[in-house]
Amino acid sequence: MSGEIRASVCMATYRGSAYVAEQIESIVAQLGPDDELVIVDDRSPDDTVATIIETIARLGESRVFLTRTDQNVGYVRAFEAAIRRSRGRYVFLSDQDDVWAPGRHEAMIEGLRSALVVAGNHSILGRNGARLWYPPLRAAGSGRHLANLFAILIGYRPYFGCAMGFRREVIDGGILPVPGFVVESHDIWIAITGNVRRSIHHLDRVVVERRLHDANQTPLGVRGLGTILRARVMFVRMIAEAVRRARKARRARQV
Repeated sequence: MSGEIRASVCMATYRGSAYVAEQIESIVAQLGPDDELVIVDDRSPDDTVATIIETIARLGESRVFLTRTDQNVGYVRAFEAAIRRSRGRYVFLSDQDDVWAPGRHEAMIEGLRSALVVAGNHSILGRNGARLWYPPLRAAGSGRHLANLFAILIGYRPYFGCAMGFRREVIDGGILPVPGFVVESHDIWIAITGNVRRSIHHLDRVVVERRLHDANQTPLGVRGLGTILRARVMFVRMIAEAVRRARKARRARQV
């Protein structure tokens, strides 16, 4: 490496031995010489770590870095740990069980040239372009920040962490620390941060093939009313906290 990391891919793993090797391969195939893949395993009790180590060795990769949490902390805190360990100017999130679409890496870097946060679309792995029921993100809607926030509140905007990234300057005092009340939907927190700061870019293209299975962290079915209401209350709190941090950042720039 030249010394300066261009892009960091952050992956959190847990019980991922079945699919993580294929995902690592799809990511490494797109990394440049000054990119890195940062993996934080959340104390997986299965062969996830062994599979990752074997994959790194088989690929002969020096751009992949693996650490483990001291105890199981959940996927939100595992992703937070991976982000803290990242060094790149651009930071992307990756699930352990998907497959990156060709051209994703450079397209998302290009999207971050003019925005703090970038979000792309997904399709379902092996289903010929099929997707979940959400309407796709459109580049034309990138600047409709209030509409995007409203769509988040009603559950109508497909912001998935596996298809998102951000610039380093929005990490400290922006995305991190992830608020303690955020126990799920770290991707929504990132999307809210981008929209509150009026700096998010939607990509029309599909950037990841999502693998659907019973162990997905993102629920595949309809959630109960109580769960939905609790999530919406959390989203409102996220918006309020993102506004507070954005105002603080503006005041700091004015000093």
